[in-house]
Amino acid sequence: MSNITFDFTGQTAIVTGGARGIGFEIGRFFRNAGAEVVLVDFDKVALDEATEELRCHGALADVSDSDSVQSVIDLAIERTGRIDVLVNNAGILRDRLLWKLTDDDYEQVMAVHAGGTFRFTRACVPHFRTQNHGRVINVTSYTGLHGNPGQANYAMAKAGIIGFTKTAAKELARFGVTVNAISPNAETRMVASIPDDKKAQMTAQIPLGRFAIAQEMAAAVAFLASAEAGYITGVILPVDGGIAI
Repeated sequence: MSNITFDFTGQTAIVTGGARGIGFEIGRFFRNAGAEVVLVDFDKVALDEATEELRCHGALADVSDSDSVQSVIDLAIERTGRIDVLVNNAGILRDRLLWKLTDDDYEQVMAVHAGGTFRFTRACVPHFRTQNHGRVINVTSYTGLHGNPGQANYAMAKAGIIGFTKTAAKELARFGVTVNAISPNAETRMVASIPDDKKAQMTAQIPLGRFAIAQEMAAAVAFLASAEAGYITGVILPVDGGIAI
């Protein structure tokens, strides 16, 4: 569908939550653009299928665990010799109204979304500094800015990613590293599980009148990772059909 082309030949991209949905399409986009791709996921069956389809590297890992994260970094360096792009896309949902959320509901969502973004970025920094180059693209959410009933934990995690993105952008710019985020509004498994009447209400609020397809998110991520976007950092790019207007 896309006529957007970038050249990532000779570069390595790590994509967390890469076995399905947006993460998988991001991995596909980078692979088609010549990059070595490392897909990271905790679902072995889905990860094996994704890596076989894309003919890329796979890493079974828990993004909330520092040792597990470091093992991915070590694998990427061992197999490709470098890390150029990190896409922090991994996420889970534990939705309940605030007074029904358990400590586990809160802690698991924070650990995967905010914790995974922090841990992977931190682990990549030494390699970015050595290369004097790097791209980090985080995945946040409209909910992180505007909230959503039943998602206090998710909103808190995604808002934290926005603050982290801006702080990391300021700290890492001196090393030639840009840090940006996208705020997507795409047709995913989570959206597909929404009841039809509720989904119709949500769609009606989108100025462009539809949810995006995952490939449209991949194109935005690839742009932020490209040489053409080398003077863009600390940006939260809404790729949401105008819902945030």
